[in-house]
Amino acid sequence: MRVAYLVAGAFFMENLDGTVIATALPQMARSFAIGPVDLNLGMTAYLLTLAVFIPASGWFADRFGARSVFGGAIVGFTAASVLCAMSNGLWEFTAARVLQGIAGAMMVPVGRLIVVRATEKRDLMRAIGIIVWPGLVAPVLGPPLGGFITTYASWRWIFLLNIPLGIVALALALAWIRNDRGPAKKPFDGFGFALSGGACVTLMYGIELLGRQDAPWDEVGILAAVAFALGSLAWRHARRHPHPLLDLGALQVPSFAVAIWGGSLFRIAISTAPFLLPLLFQVGFGLDAFHSGLLVLTLFAGNLAMKTATTPVLKRWGFRTTLIGNGLVVVVAAAACAGFTPATPWPVIAAVLFVNGLARSMQFTSLTTLSLAEIPAPQMSAASTLSSMVQQMTMGMGIAFGALCLRLGAAIERNATGTPSVMDFRIAFGLVAVVALAALFDVRRLAPDAGAEVSGHRRADA
Repeated sequence: MRVAYLVAGAFFMENLDGTVIATALPQMARSFAIGPVDLNLGMTAYLLTLAVFIPASGWFADRFGARSVFGGAIVGFTAASVLCAMSNGLWEFTAARVLQGIAGAMMVPVGRLIVVRATEKRDLMRAIGIIVWPGLVAPVLGPPLGGFITTYASWRWIFLLNIPLGIVALALALAWIRNDRGPAKKPFDGFGFALSGGACVTLMYGIELLGRQDAPWDEVGILAAVAFALGSLAWRHARRHPHPLLDLGALQVPSFAVAIWGGSLFRIAISTAPFLLPLLFQVGFGLDAFHSGLLVLTLFAGNLAMKTATTPVLKRWGFRTTLIGNGLVVVVAAAACAGFTPATPWPVIAAVLFVNGLARSMQFTSLTTLSLAEIPAPQMSAASTLSSMVQQMTMGMGIAFGALCLRLGAAIERNATGTPSVMDFRIAFGLVAVVALAALFDVRRLAPDAGAEVSGHRRADA
């Protein structure tokens, strides 16, 4: 289980760097003598590079060994962090972020593959629960942490702090992780890499544009069409190639398919919270950043509080019942956020967000565990890579979806001021609740004993 904590720490470092610079952009822009908006290029380059290289991570792990790739990713990520801190211009910084993205793309799926390979089925749920928390916590903690470091030190320390973390992580990886390789050496599917990478980068860039205030709709439409065309070709190629880079065979496993399709809708829905809530509290309610951050931290508290309860709940009720019942709590909690007004007492808001944090943590952990619960060992590498890619992309879609919901709310309310009103937020949270509800229809396809070997539910009923 110590490997799971190591991988979780590496994940946290990688996820945090994706969000922590958001509040540091003004100071960084002054350092580079450019406009703050121009620095979005650095954030976008990081996300796009992740999307491109994640599909190749499984092949590298099978070919060169999981420890070699994971350790090399830590070294690359740490070195790229130093380059980010030393940057004195936009293009230097963007190039360093690209290197960070390549290293991060190797850390995410390979680290999870290491944990899955080293964990018995009966302990898989606990291990997954440990390694998924960075995906929930980092988007919440990143902006306030970045703001604190920028205010009281310098934006460069955001990246320099990765140096001691990287050194410790590398030492522990070399000591604790075996250099397991795949069962056979397969040729690298270069054409599949080009198709999947092209589809991912055009989709993610289109989503990034969609999240901007002045979204160029024509460009977004073109990118969406190109992404669909490349994605269709990549799907067809993966079905016909003897050794595809992205092996879609795991989608034949019902539990994995549910975790991918319905789980994607859920991840999109919950990923709107770190974007919508601070805006609601600051723009809609007029709170300052500090008090807004305190309220949002109750969501984080709920995420942590649920960790000890996830295993016994799944053991008692199983994946299907838990995902449906807890998913309804997620829907109600999102709908409750639509009822917030400036007059709503803070304790009520905090209580709703705490329950929201509890439910989203349970759902996220359950879906991630379910995705690998019934995957045969020979398919584990391919399934982990596909799952990591989809998870990374759908969580990135959350911000764009939240922004789109706000625009729809403004259109419905005929709000042409450019500043979201409280009613715009109410409509946005209502749409988020609808998407979270839609995700539950896919869960109904699960068998009552799905993932029983991992949850222990069947044994408990026997």
